[in-house]
Amino acid sequence: MIQTIIQAVQNYFDSVSAAFTTYPVFFYFVITILGLLVGSFLNVVIYRLPIMLENAYKDEYQEYFYPEKELPKREKFNLMVPASHCPNCNHKISAIENIPLLSFLCLRGKCKECGQKISFRYPFVEALTAILSFIVAYKFGPHLATLGGLILCWSLVALSGIDFDKKILPDEIIFPVLWLGIILNLFTTYTDITSSIFGAVFGYLILWLIYWTFKIIFGKEGMGYGDFKLTALLGAWIGYQYLGILVLMPAFVGLIGYTLFFIYSKVFTKTKQEPEFAYGPYIAISGFIALIYGPEINSWYLHTMMGM
Repeated sequence: MIQTIIQAVQNYFDSVSAAFTTYPVFFYFVITILGLLVGSFLNVVIYRLPIMLENAYKDEYQEYFYPEKELPKREKFNLMVPASHCPNCNHKISAIENIPLLSFLCLRGKCKECGQKISFRYPFVEALTAILSFIVAYKFGPHLATLGGLILCWSLVALSGIDFDKKILPDEIIFPVLWLGIILNLFTTYTDITSSIFGAVFGYLILWLIYWTFKIIFGKEGMGYGDFKLTALLGAWIGYQYLGILVLMPAFVGLIGYTLFFIYSKVFTKTKQEPEFAYGPYIAISGFIALIYGPEINSWYLHTMMGM
C-alpha cells in the first residue's frame, strides 16, 4: 500500500517535472509568482512569530514558577488570526488590497482608509522573495532540489527579518529546516550525507570557537548562539566543503556593515550606547550564495588564490 502511494506521488512529480521542462518559461513564471505570494506571508511571519514566542515563553515561565496563578487571558494571536489590518486605524485589509506589490503600488504606499504610510519593507520582502525564488528555480530547474531550495530560501528571508528586528533566530524555524537539509541529502540532493552531517557539526563548532575566543579576548559577546545554529543549518544543506564561505564571507561583509551601522548610529542618531547588530542576515546571504554559486567560488579560490 505504502509503496503504491509512493509510486503514485513519484509519477505525479515526474509528470509535473516533464511539463515544466517542456515549458521552462512557464516554470519560472509560476515559481516567481509563488515567491511573491510567499513573500507576503513571510512579512506576517517576521512580525508575528516573535510576539507568539514571547507570549509562549511568558506562559511557560508562569506555569513553571507560579503554577498557582491563572494564566493571563489573551485574544487569539497566531500567523492567521487576527486578519491583517492597518495598525493606525484598524482598517481590515481586503484581499484586493493584499495583492503582493500591485496593491502597494495602486495604493501609493498608503492605507486606503486613513492614509497612513505603509512600510516599504512589505513590498521589499515580497520582491526579494520572488527574485530569490526565481534564482533557485533557474539554478536547479524542475527538480526536487528546487523545492528544497525554495524552502531554505524562504526560511532564510524570515530568519533575517526576525533577526534584524528582534536580534533572535528562532529554533522553531532553524531546527526543522536543518533536519530537512539532512533528510534531502540522504538522496544526495545537494551533497552527500557524510558532508551534510559534518557540515552541520563543524558549522556549529567553528562559530562556537570564534565566539569563545572573542569573549575571552575582549570580554564581551561578538555573536549569539542562534548564529551557530544557523551556520550548522546551512552546513547541513550544502556540506562542510563550503564552510569557508559561510564563515569568512559573513565576517568580512558583516564588519563593513557593522562599521557603517556604527557610524550612522553615532553621527546621525547620537546614540551613546553601542548599537545592537544582527549578524544572522549576513550568514543567510552567504549561505544562499554558497547554495547557488558554491562550487564556482571554491573553484575560483583554488585556482586564483591557491594556484591549484
